[in-house]
Amino acid sequence: MKTSLFNYPLPERLIAQHPCEKRGEDRMMVLHRDTGLIEHKGIADIAQYMTPRDLLVVNDTKVFPARLLGAWEDTRGSVEMLMVAAAPADGSEIPGMEDDALEHLEWNCMVGSGRKCREGQIAVFGPHGELRAAVLKPLSGAGMWRVRFSCARPLAALLDEFGRTPVPPYVKREGTQSEELADRERYQTVYARNTGSVAAPTAGLHFTPEILASIEEKGVKRVAVTLHVGPGTFRPVKAEDIEDHHMDFEAFSIPPETADAVNECKARGGRVFCTGSTTVRTLETVAASTADGRIVPGSGASDIFIRPPYEFKACDAMLTNFHLPQSTLLMMVSALAGRQRIMCAYAMAVRFNYRFFSYGDCMLIV
Repeated sequence: MKTSLFNYPLPERLIAQHPCEKRGEDRMMVLHRDTGLIEHKGIADIAQYMTPRDLLVVNDTKVFPARLLGAWEDTRGSVEMLMVAAAPADGSEIPGMEDDALEHLEWNCMVGSGRKCREGQIAVFGPHGELRAAVLKPLSGAGMWRVRFSCARPLAALLDEFGRTPVPPYVKREGTQSEELADRERYQTVYARNTGSVAAPTAGLHFTPEILASIEEKGVKRVAVTLHVGPGTFRPVKAEDIEDHHMDFEAFSIPPETADAVNECKARGGRVFCTGSTTVRTLETVAASTADGRIVPGSGASDIFIRPPYEFKACDAMLTNFHLPQSTLLMMVSALAGRQRIMCAYAMAVRFNYRFFSYGDCMLIV
């Protein structure tokens, strides 16, 4: 299938640069995949599309201030690092699910600089140079390097002090302190718990405690998986044919109570509502690995690429944002609802001035 089939015109004015003024007030387009019916609602209306037989699954990963701006020690030239994942103890490039990731000092990082990066270089960060990073070796992937940090204080404390929230590249900011403080709160779900993401699972940004309570009042149980989101989530597919694109590995974990809840929901004929692509990828990765499509608890790393004509085994409904043209995320929702229906829905979203991408409005596919 050609990548160009997933392109669409998007006015720049519709790319959300900030979240809506108050969390939980975003618009929600509802797409019924059996009929193609489209409704225009708000995220606060989501509970009316659920029944007590259903299950809500969220991703409880937590974004950390993974973006570092500093200088090379030898030349004083500027350098930027994005801490993607704590380096596995076995030296591989596939990330693991670490409970104490910010205690690790070796990381896989994206390194950007005005000149070519080389092994042995030292970068210095912070107003007093309290964080230093030695470049160890290149990794697969553009700009990816293994880096070893040395800290005057605990790494987590230093990142909290002068690391920056890694908002997506299409969010163009002046970098003011007030914007950074706002992003620390709004580029994070209200149920975030397990630190390790460099990008938020953005569908979950719409939920408030009140909206979650309304879902619970309908008798719908909520459970969580963890998938640490990497920068590949923003990467468009550049191959001419989508089959030639390869996904980055991202670490995930499914607790026993979540596996049991998903299997029980399926057994009673309920629907599994997945919050965002990361939740879908986690459940579908595990379902694809079992003979009967059941979910089993455990940890691993996923590079699953869900695209038409994929047959879903775990996900029945999905809350998601409006995604970039020619992105793997757009291909995923096209696999769930059908490419033609998704492209028609996106054309309508443009016409009705929905806000797009991470800080934008959302779509519920049922």
